[in-house]
Amino acid sequence: MQMLRRLLCTAALLTLSGVVAAAPAAPTAPKEGVQYRVLPQKMDTPAGKQVEVIEFFAYYCPHCNVFEPLLADWVKKQGDNIVFKRVHVAGGARVLPQQRLFYALDALGLVGQYHTKAFAAMHQQGARFANDEEVIDWAVKSGIDRARFVDAYNAFGTQAKARRAAAMMNEYRVDHWPMVAIDGRFITSPSMANPEGSPAQTEIEQQQVALQVMDALVEKAKAAKADKK
Repeated sequence: MQMLRRLLCTAALLTLSGVVAAAPAAPTAPKEGVQYRVLPQKMDTPAGKQVEVIEFFAYYCPHCNVFEPLLADWVKKQGDNIVFKRVHVAGGARVLPQQRLFYALDALGLVGQYHTKAFAAMHQQGARFANDEEVIDWAVKSGIDRARFVDAYNAFGTQAKARRAAAMMNEYRVDHWPMVAIDGRFITSPSMANPEGSPAQTEIEQQQVALQVMDALVEKAKAAKADKK
C-alpha cells in the first residue's frame, strides 16, 4: 500500500538530500507543454486583480510533505498577488479520513496551526490516519476541542468538499501531486517544471524550480487580467 501511495504522488526521481543554497535557474519564459500546460477550458476564478492558485495535495504524499514549507514561504512572498487554496485529493476509503481531517481543520480556521502538524504526524510520527477514530484521537491529543472537531469532521460541508475534490481533479486533469493550478488555466508541478535534462539534482531543487515557474505563470495571469481592463 505504501508503494502504491508513493506511485500516486509526483514521480520525483531523486530523493531529498538536504537544503541547497540556490536552485538551478528556471526558464525566464517557461514553455507551454514543457514546464507547464494549459487547460482546454479555463475554470471560473475570483474576479479582481488577484490570481487564484490551487495546490492539489495529499497528507500521505511524501513529496507534498517536502513541498509544504517551500510552498508556504512562496505564498507569503506572493502576498496580495494571489488567492491561495488547497484541495486534498481523493483516493478511496483509506484516504477519505485524511481529506475530512483537512476540510475539518479548514472549517474551524485551524489549517494554519495544524496543517504542518498533520504532515509531521504521518511522515515523522508513524500516524496513518486510515480511519475516523485515529484522526479524531490525533486531533484531540493535538489540543483541538473534541466536540468542535467531531462536529466539523462529520459536517455535511466537510463531506461535500471531499466529494468536490474528486470532481476538481477531473476538471483540472490532476494525475499526480503535488500539482498547482494557476488562474484556472495553467497547471504545473515539480516534475513538470523539471523535464528530462533539467539541472536540478535534488527534490528540493526541483521544487524550487517549480516555484520559479509558478512566479512566471502568476505574472502571466496578472498581465492577462490587466489587458482585460
